[in-house]
Amino acid sequence: MAADLSDARGGAARARSRAAREPATADPAGLLGRAPSLAVTLAQRLREEILSGRFAIGDRLPTEQAMATRYGVSRPIVREAIGLLKHDGLVTTRQGAGAFVTERQAVATFRLDVTDFGNTAEIRNIIELLMAVEAAATGHAATRRSAAELAEIEARLHAMQAAIDRGESGVDEDVAFHRAIVEASGNPFFRDLSEFLDRRVRAFIRAARANTARRHGLTQVVQREHEAIFEAIATGDAAAARKAAETHLVQAAKRLAVYLSGAR
Repeated sequence: MAADLSDARGGAARARSRAAREPATADPAGLLGRAPSLAVTLAQRLREEILSGRFAIGDRLPTEQAMATRYGVSRPIVREAIGLLKHDGLVTTRQGAGAFVTERQAVATFRLDVTDFGNTAEIRNIIELLMAVEAAATGHAATRRSAAELAEIEARLHAMQAAIDRGESGVDEDVAFHRAIVEASGNPFFRDLSEFLDRRVRAFIRAARANTARRHGLTQVVQREHEAIFEAIATGDAAAARKAAETHLVQAAKRLAVYLSGAR
């Protein structure tokens, strides 16, 4: 049985001995040293390998025994680490088949206990939080964005207009525009939380935007809101950028409310 390195006494010696006994399978470079929590350390190592693309979505992770041997830990530690990855939504387990990669985007353990996405009040609560995050990120983007990031935001703005001119909803271009702004905030936590919140209500947001596109003239109203955001970011006016984002998001929330009420 692989040694549990959470037992500090003699842990390093056992790991060295095991590596010497199993040169064909053990990977000394991969053995984990002492840490406050081996399961957390192993989960982080596996998370990095998943996010780096070593494991693709749908790939099965190595067996518990293989990981225990490779990293020099016990199988219970491996199971605990897999449990942490499951909690983060990175893997799923199948009885008798093992653990499989389900997601390759960085996710946090933050959770929203929303069980009824038909509940308008719950949707509104999530959107209010999304509005606060994106308005703040937009304000930061005005003062932190680089020339390249500004060019990317402008390109996304033009792509939106091109989609509208083609008679399309521009939903994907809209999402890309706001994502470029959040990226330019210089704070990866804004990006991660914004993506997390957006995923929770993405189906509703997409439907509302598509509904907006069908209303004559409304797409250009929305586009003017986007242009106001861009202009404030381009001039480096954080207060104006935040205000423009808030105005746009408030109006977007109203448009979503119209969609929700009409879908009942």
